[in-house]
This record gives sequence, C-alpha cells and structure tokens, in this order.
Amino acid sequence: MLGQDLVSALRERGHTVDGSDRDTLDITDLDSATRGLVGYDVVVNCAAWTAVDDAETQEAAAFTVNAVGPANLARAARAAGARLVQISTDYVFAGDATEPYAEDAPTAPKSAYGRTKGAGEWAVRAETDDYLVVRTAWLYGARGACFPKTMVKLLSGRDTLSVVDDQVGQPTWTVDLADLVIRLVEAKAPSGTYHGTSTGQTSWRGFAQAAVAAAGLDADAILATTSADFVRPAPRPSYSVLGHDALTAIGVAPIGDWAERWAAAAPSVLEQV
Repeated sequence: MLGQDLVSALRERGHTVDGSDRDTLDITDLDSATRGLVGYDVVVNCAAWTAVDDAETQEAAAFTVNAVGPANLARAARAAGARLVQISTDYVFAGDATEPYAEDAPTAPKSAYGRTKGAGEWAVRAETDDYLVVRTAWLYGARGACFPKTMVKLLSGRDTLSVVDDQVGQPTWTVDLADLVIRLVEAKAPSGTYHGTSTGQTSWRGFAQAAVAAAGLDADAILATTSADFVRPAPRPSYSVLGHDALTAIGVAPIGDWAERWAAAAPSVLEQV
C-alpha cells in the first residue's frame, strides 16, 4: 500500500526509482540486500511483518523481517553509500500517554510487533549513520486492504457496527506519508527520528464514522464499544498520538489534519469498495 504510492509519487516528481519485492530483494538475506542496493542513493524500507496478532505467536519470524531485515539493509546501504529510510510504528510506545509522544520519548512496546519494530529502529541506528526513521500509524490507502474499506464493506451488510471508542490515534493516508518521506529526503533532513502521521486525533469509532459517511452510509450506525469488549491476541495502544516537533524544527511541514486529509483521500480509497 505504501510502497506503491511511494514509487508513483517519486516517478511523478521525476526521480528514477525501482520497486523491489521479496522475489528480487530478500531483506532477510544480507547477500541479497548487499547486491540489491548497489548503485542507489536512497533506500526506503516499506517491508515489514504487519500481522500484529500473528506476531504474538510467531515473534521469531516477525523479528527476522522487522529487525534482521532493517539491520541487513542498513549494512548494505552503508556499504553502497546510500541513505536508508526505515518506516516504523507507534507500537514502539506503551500507548498510555496523555499527550503526543515526542520523537525522543522512551519506547516501551507491549506487543511482539512493537518489540520487533523497535529492534529494527535500533538496528538501523547501530549499523549506519545516514538514516531516517519515520514512525507512522493507522495507515490507509487505495492500493490495499485498510480500515475504512473494511468498515464500509461490513456496514453495507448489516444495520449497525460496533467499533472501539477508547483507542485514539491519527489516521494517515499512504499518499501523504509518501509525500513526507520524499520531502524529508529532498530537504536532506539530518539523520534522526521523525513522526509521519496526520495531525489532530480521533478514535477508531470516529474514523469509522467518517469512513462510512464518505460512502453515503449512516454514521450513527457505528456504535461505541471498548477494548475490553473486543479482546485481540496483541494489545493495542490506547493512545497513539505522535508529536511532530522534529519536523517543524527542520522546516518540514507535518501532514495536515486527519479529517481534512481523509476528505481528500476518500474518493480514491473507497473507489473499489
């Protein structure tokens, strides 16, 4: 979802870009990564084990993709003289804050997914000096399965739908994240950690209501429930709001308000639903 939007955005801006998948570049294999990165100036790692619940029982496999993979890419990027952009996640935080997480806030992941992604961040910082770690959250886009598409499909077949109202975050369009990554690279941003999420905040229920309303369905049909009533194998952060001070400090504008960006994104995201 993100990788395809990033490739499209780079080409639209006149950059020469190649998109690789596991068949052409296996990030879990150092030799494959080393061969694959020769000749490139910038490498963006959009690959990840993102099956959050499955990671709880398959943490070793998730670690291989989310930590060993970035370590290999960082070593290979350093050897090739390339800058590495590592896409990370809000799950590296505990999710119990009451104000937006700063880029340098202590990490304390509560899930296997969060632990493996946090290890990936550490590996990148340890293996290369030329990197950008970009944390994001609540991603949606036109080129893959995502929350707003799921909500519209589910409500289309029933009268009401219950969605958790006690988890808060920042819905973020993959097109906007791709644009931010490009702006960071083009600005030659200092190596460090940045947050790539929309501004503002809402609950999953609030996002679901916005999604179904955009599809012409009744937002009042989205009912509130709690995390306690919707238990999942992996714990979800109750508070996933990320701050953007590192972006503003270098003169790079954060992504706009989530509701405004959803209004812009909805036609394309929901086109195939």
